[in-house]
Amino acid sequence: MTKVDLISPIDGSVYLSRDVLTPEQATDAASRARRAQPGWASRPLSERIEIVRKAGEIIGQTTDRMAVELAHQMGRPVRYGGEFGGFIERLGYMADVAEDSLAPMIIEDSDAFLRQIKRVPRGVVMVVAPWNYPYMTAINTVAPALIAGNSVILKHAGQTLQVGERLQEAFLEAGVPEDVFQNVVIDHTTTSALISSRAVDFVNFTGSVGGGQAMEQAAAGTFIPVSTELGGKDPGYVRADADLDAAVDTLMDGAIFNSGQCCCGIERIYVAQPLYDAFVEKAVAWAAAQKLGNPLDADTTLGPMANIRFAREVRAQVAEAVADGATAHIPQMAADDGENTYVTPQVLTGVTHDMRVMRDETFGPVVGIMPVASDDEAIALMNDSRFGLTASIWTADTDAAERIGDRLETGTVFMNRCDYLDPALCWTGCKDTGRGQGLSKLAYQALTRPKSYHLRKN
Repeated sequence: MTKVDLISPIDGSVYLSRDVLTPEQATDAASRARRAQPGWASRPLSERIEIVRKAGEIIGQTTDRMAVELAHQMGRPVRYGGEFGGFIERLGYMADVAEDSLAPMIIEDSDAFLRQIKRVPRGVVMVVAPWNYPYMTAINTVAPALIAGNSVILKHAGQTLQVGERLQEAFLEAGVPEDVFQNVVIDHTTTSALISSRAVDFVNFTGSVGGGQAMEQAAAGTFIPVSTELGGKDPGYVRADADLDAAVDTLMDGAIFNSGQCCCGIERIYVAQPLYDAFVEKAVAWAAAQKLGNPLDADTTLGPMANIRFAREVRAQVAEAVADGATAHIPQMAADDGENTYVTPQVLTGVTHDMRVMRDETFGPVVGIMPVASDDEAIALMNDSRFGLTASIWTADTDAAERIGDRLETGTVFMNRCDYLDPALCWTGCKDTGRGQGLSKLAYQALTRPKSYHLRKN
């Protein structure tokens, strides 16, 4: 039987190994999920909500373990305490709005007719979850999918296999039947086969553009909906009236936190010319103050990147930019030997959009900063990207922020904040970021289908 090894970014050791399901075993898992789904959907909505909330409580009992396990799997420092805060916020909100979101739309209920539109579960929902925020990204879909009456097959990233197991343990302990929530370890070929054979009814994928294309190709001709969130090259714009210190602290945190491995992390910053020099000076000081090191150490603020190949790509983009005339402001830190997973946080100036570091997703602790002369120039540069996930505007003028936001090609517009998912707002994107609608009440529309009833009473 084929095995997959999870290599810890801390020291390159094998953290754990798991058997990969054969195609036959994966097909059987999907068949069991399909058979179990109607019984789960027939339970009262209130019961499903209660069980999902209980699973969240169970996860909350193991936050110390969560933080240590995440450090071993993907390198986030233990000082940040795992992901339970965002995890339970999202789960709780989706539970709170479920009854209203899933209620029938009554068109007419008279002596003559009952006309209504119900929301019914799609069936088997496959969640292909990423490693960078492995609890929070998975729960975005797992919680509302189960609440809506679907069964769920979770395929977690190879870098965070243990997270899928912990989620399965919690949901089963809370009372979800074992065939209704299954965590599976399967390869790309088997994943595609499950989709192309219509063994599942809905796919939610978070990952690379190439991965999203593979999902859509597998689903071609099946009419299975595929929801994708494929990352971004998210910009920040600092207007001349911005609070400079707040902009530096928040945008740099949005660029560097989690070693820059955030789908909605800040990768490009455009600063109004009058603030540019001061912004760069403060941004460089902010990055230089980070403590790069072993994520198990309490004083570490910046851990390793999750995988050596990610670190190599970041270093390559920085080296190319410097060779093309950019200035790198942060000297190489002690933990960074130039070849390992520990990457020095970097601030680049003298960058242009001809450089990959300002075009391709870097997904590392690097940010390029450019001066701009006007809102129009900033908007043009912010839109000059094949991605469109979030954009952050820093200003004291709310009306201006909304006007600028209306012209941006993005899924979410922030003012005076960044790198955050509000569960009440739709998480979505455009262009190569993909398509879909996660969180908010709109998530329930994605995870169910409308079913119309036209009942004549006499």
